[in-house]
Formats: sequence, structure tokens, C-alpha cells
Amino acid sequence: MHYLSFAVFALVVAVAPGPDTLLTLRSTVAGGRARGLWTMAGITVAGSLQGTLAASGLGVVIARAEPVFEAIRWAGVAYLVFLGAQALRAARRSDGVDWAASERLPRTSPQRALWTGFLCNITNPKVLAFNLAVLPQFVGARAGVSSWLLYALTLSAVGALVLLGVVLGVGAATRAIASRRAQRRVDAAAGVAFLGFAAALAVEG
Repeated sequence: MHYLSFAVFALVVAVAPGPDTLLTLRSTVAGGRARGLWTMAGITVAGSLQGTLAASGLGVVIARAEPVFEAIRWAGVAYLVFLGAQALRAARRSDGVDWAASERLPRTSPQRALWTGFLCNITNPKVLAFNLAVLPQFVGARAGVSSWLLYALTLSAVGALVLLGVVLGVGAATRAIASRRAQRRVDAAAGVAFLGFAAALAVEG
């Protein structure tokens, strides 16, 4: 019963919009399903790693080591600013991407898309802090490492399913967003949102 409640809770958390969801959406719009899936994979690997750190107890050490935690936080701020600037630059380009001509344009490699997703999640200290704050309420103080891992990886798996839904949904709607104007709007909105996430993370210290 506790596990089922946690799974429902994880789903509610996963559907809340955040940097990972926004990055997956924009990657799919800009590069199609393949790029979106690789971005999602990077996010999932990083999320699983953060969950494993929390389950193993190393997450507590990192969270309590203020210089390390602050370094991660500011790295996250810098990366979100980078993503925001990148999106806004794409929105301003006069030769914006056109789905009809996408075959003639250079494609982002799977490795780069994977790395972009990984960095977006791993540099977000809120993910680790969330694991450390929430998991004990469901797992219990006497639970072993295997139970912690089960709950932590469930959180990551549910998040991956939601992101998969984003990729498939956006991929199915490519015709509706195929115009250059629509893509510029997506890039512009994503850029502003990334900068907003960066500002929020910067002032939380």
C-alpha cells in the first residue's frame, strides 16, 4: 500500500513542469523523436544516479557539504542560463529550422542529446534534495538499502514514462508545429522559462 501511494505521488510530481520536461519538449520539437528520446535517456540516467546517491547515504554527505552543494547549485544555474540563451538565440535566427527542410540541416548526435539531458538533471540540486526529503517518509527509518533503491528508482522510472509521453505526444503533433513561426515561439518560450528556472535556483541559496 505504501509503495502504491508512492507511485501515485511520483506520478503527480513527474507531471509538474520543470527543466527536464521543458528540455525534452524543446529537444523533440527541434530534432524529432530520436533527439527527444536520447535527451530523455540522459535525464533518466542522471535521475537514477541521484536516487542511488540518496539511497546509499552519499547524498546526505553531499547535501551537508555546503561548498560541494553550492558548487552543484551554481553549476545548475549556469547550465540553465546556457540552455535559455541557446533557445533564445535559436528563436532569433532568421533561418529557423523548418521541418520540411530538416533533412538538409545538421542533426544533433545521440551522444550530445544524451549529455544535454544528463547535465540538465545532474546539475539540479533540487533533485537530490527532493530524494533526501521525500524518500524517508515512504521508506521508513529501518528500511534497508534495497528498499531505498526501489523507491528511488521508481521515482526515476515514473519520470521517464512521463517524459516518454511528452516525446511521443510532441512527435505526433509535428505537423501542427511545423511552421517556422511556431518553432520560434517554442524556442522563445523555452528560453524565457529556462532563465526563470535559473533565477529561481540562484536566489534559493
